[in-house]
Amino acid sequence: MLSGIRVIEIEGLGPAPFAAMMLAELGAEVIVIHRPGKANPVAGERNLLDRGKRSITLDLKDAGDLDVARVLIARADALVEGFRPGVMERLGLGPEEMQRANPKLVYGRMTGWGQDGPRAQTAGHDLNYIATSGALWYAGAPGTPPQTPATMVGDVGGGALYLVAGVLAGLLQAARSGRGTVVDAAIVDGSAHMMALLMSMAPAGHLRTERGQSLLDGPHWSRVYRCRCGGYLSVQCLEPQFYAEFLRLLGLEETQAFAQQHDRSEWRAQGAALEAIFAQHPLAHWAAIFDGSDACVAPVLAPKEAAKEAHMAARAVWRQGDGGLEPAPAPRFDGKVRATSKPPARGAQSDEIRAWLASGE
Repeated sequence: MLSGIRVIEIEGLGPAPFAAMMLAELGAEVIVIHRPGKANPVAGERNLLDRGKRSITLDLKDAGDLDVARVLIARADALVEGFRPGVMERLGLGPEEMQRANPKLVYGRMTGWGQDGPRAQTAGHDLNYIATSGALWYAGAPGTPPQTPATMVGDVGGGALYLVAGVLAGLLQAARSGRGTVVDAAIVDGSAHMMALLMSMAPAGHLRTERGQSLLDGPHWSRVYRCRCGGYLSVQCLEPQFYAEFLRLLGLEETQAFAQQHDRSEWRAQGAALEAIFAQHPLAHWAAIFDGSDACVAPVLAPKEAAKEAHMAARAVWRQGDGGLEPAPAPRFDGKVRATSKPPARGAQSDEIRAWLASGE
């Protein structure tokens, strides 16, 4: 889909490499500038997030290597970087300078707090950003500390995916106008924006500040339950017909205690009753009961288990790579999953890329 688009990525941690990986999986040529001799402290020597990319090692504190970076950026359609505000400017690679050399450049900037504001220069991580943006508030059962899957809501959802959307929009504008743009993708912005669907429920009275009292936060029919074996079962039968099917399969369709699906005063007692019911049998028992139904119930699976689940296996959502289990690219186009190349060793294409630059092609 992005064949012919060239993206330069400055190596960093977290959501910026994820965004560049996704652009590579969409067909862009992505060249990642790795630091020489320093493996990623989190992912190691070969980073899964580098799959589909080409690698060149450059020391951006070296004048000669810095010139190579400038030439690369001048010949690119887009740049992705994830440093604190001002770092790229101090290197002489800031958007003003780079867009003078390359007016069509889409300059993608990934940060937690954004390019400006009182916290722009302070450190933070995924959990801090979504805590501040409001996105963490409803994450968790009532009476328990809010908790979300690591990196999902902030780094990936509010960060990387918004950077991808911004870069794609910038590329469209550049194609029409010949003018680039600077994309300020801040995790606090994106994760707050992701709350729009939840916030849209407020006017109808379905969203309350008090945790455990909103339409999707607290009901007995929108929770995760522990089974006898220690496994977990997710339940979210929002619509009345699905709730009715849920009760029918549990043999509770005539039980008055469950008749009122949306009575908030009953949610706590109804949830406690379901906890006791699901604790009577192992996860496999409940999975068999709800399998193929419209009750909106599904086991909570670890990635290795998910890879073997019938639906996930049929769609080849997970696959085994050299470094272990890895997800297939998404989304799909024309029903096909795009193939990706393995993550390169750091600097694997350095000579090849330098030769290409020297050729002037």
